[in-house]
Amino acid sequence: MGLLDRSYDFDIYLSSQLIFKYMKKTEMHAGVDFLLKMAKANAVITRKLDARLGGIGFTEFMLMHYVSKSEGGRARRTDLADQLGLTASGITRVLLPMEKIGLVKREADKNDARVSYVTLGHGGKEKLVEGLERADIFCEENLAKINSKKLAETSSVLSALVS
Repeated sequence: MGLLDRSYDFDIYLSSQLIFKYMKKTEMHAGVDFLLKMAKANAVITRKLDARLGGIGFTEFMLMHYVSKSEGGRARRTDLADQLGLTASGITRVLLPMEKIGLVKREADKNDARVSYVTLGHGGKEKLVEGLERADIFCEENLAKINSKKLAETSSVLSALVS
């Protein structure tokens, strides 16, 4: 073992001691605890909904929901990316397979060739209706134990985080 190896091992030892000391003396900040629990809840809910939405994932469901609620039933890709918290390339990766199977369609802007809109295809409208019914059932089964006031408060906190 060379001098550099000993130095590296010593650095690791010191780092681990500092981390251990910090974790012993301080409690986790309430905000960090909230973010960790929120991330876990998101992962669990997404996984459960992916399995229950009838062949579409939760991301695809959210995308179709946003399109259906957009003015004129059409949305720009950039607006969808913002709504879903994705990058422009991320939204393209989600949309391409959806276009191929007819869940969504691309519509050109009549006044600006650089702009295109996403609309729901016939299959997308059907899957969205089915997904909404299944999401309602999921909410009844999983959120019934939480009173509506707490749900509204939590929704308000989440809205503040993403605005």
